[in-house]
Amino acid sequence: MSIVNTVPFRFDIVGSFLRPEKLKSARSKFAKGEITAEELKSVEDESIKELVEKQKNIGLKVATDGEFRRSWWNLDFYWGLQGTRKIESQESHSFKGINLRGESVLLTGKISGESHPFIEHFKYVKKIAAKDIVVRQTIPSPTQFLLQLVSPSNLENTKAFYPEKEALIQDIVKAYKTVIKDLYDAGCRNVQLDDCSWGQFFEGRSKAFDQDRSHDEQRKAEKVRVNNLVLNDRPKDLIITTHICRGNYRSAWASFGGYEPVAEVLFGKQNVDAYYLEYDSDRAGGFEPLRYINGNKKVVLGLITSKTPELENKEETIKRIHEASQYVDLDKLYLSPQCGFASTEEGNILTEEEQWAKLKFIKEISEEVWGNT
Repeated sequence: MSIVNTVPFRFDIVGSFLRPEKLKSARSKFAKGEITAEELKSVEDESIKELVEKQKNIGLKVATDGEFRRSWWNLDFYWGLQGTRKIESQESHSFKGINLRGESVLLTGKISGESHPFIEHFKYVKKIAAKDIVVRQTIPSPTQFLLQLVSPSNLENTKAFYPEKEALIQDIVKAYKTVIKDLYDAGCRNVQLDDCSWGQFFEGRSKAFDQDRSHDEQRKAEKVRVNNLVLNDRPKDLIITTHICRGNYRSAWASFGGYEPVAEVLFGKQNVDAYYLEYDSDRAGGFEPLRYINGNKKVVLGLITSKTPELENKEETIKRIHEASQYVDLDKLYLSPQCGFASTEEGNILTEEEQWAKLKFIKEISEEVWGNT
């Protein structure tokens, strides 16, 4: 059996890591025009190489580039698509009282996915990682991109190129399929779709989301349809998973509430291989919504927070794993942090040492629950 067929792993990660100081410094110098793009890339290459080695040494069977070449978990991907451009945004979004940096994306033409820079980013990690390590590529979900383009601040610009929403959806799907095919051709066998867009249906959702709930059922159906259009007809050995997020910016969050409002559609009808779910606090609700997990789908429990440095109680964490097993068989459950450690380059409020301590703790728990698998 190929190692990729075992994705996810009992001891797993979501994707992003805290940026080392030398990388932060290089990015700052590049922004000021003090170093060239090639000099920045050299620091990125070196930092990613060191990160991949650390992931292997701690016992992970999967590696990412930590999103070290990105500023944002989502916007950098959008900016890499054809027909888009980066803009400074005056629109203010806040995560639990913290205002995000004012950057966004606008369309300049029709969307397509050729020559996306993430392909070369993947190739570099693939080249330096050991052969027994799965190199995972994280990208924002197609519905996350759609939500961005039809938000109130973007809608007028989007309609200039796509008067009809269905045409927009079809081009987003085609662009994603192009990127995923190019990743596959480059050797990628594990793509993770990061998705905060389901947060618009949770009990406490960000003010950035439309507050009118009268069309929620249609929106849920549209969301799963768009994602499945991208997921359908993929190669059998390409594992596509999704991480459902409630927001992660400098340890702050955007939405709260359990999965029940979306569980039947999200868990029952979306054609992913596994779900990485946030379960690190009471904000995520209980495990009951997992009853909708069907088929051979797997669930990675994000029981360990990436937002704060303190280690959770081990016995309580193990107890919660077994509580979740009332709804999903234990052999289909896995463990990870609830999110990445740096969804944006600012990173969460903990140190690199504390970040690695969290992962060691997850490994320790996973071995106690499932053995050394």
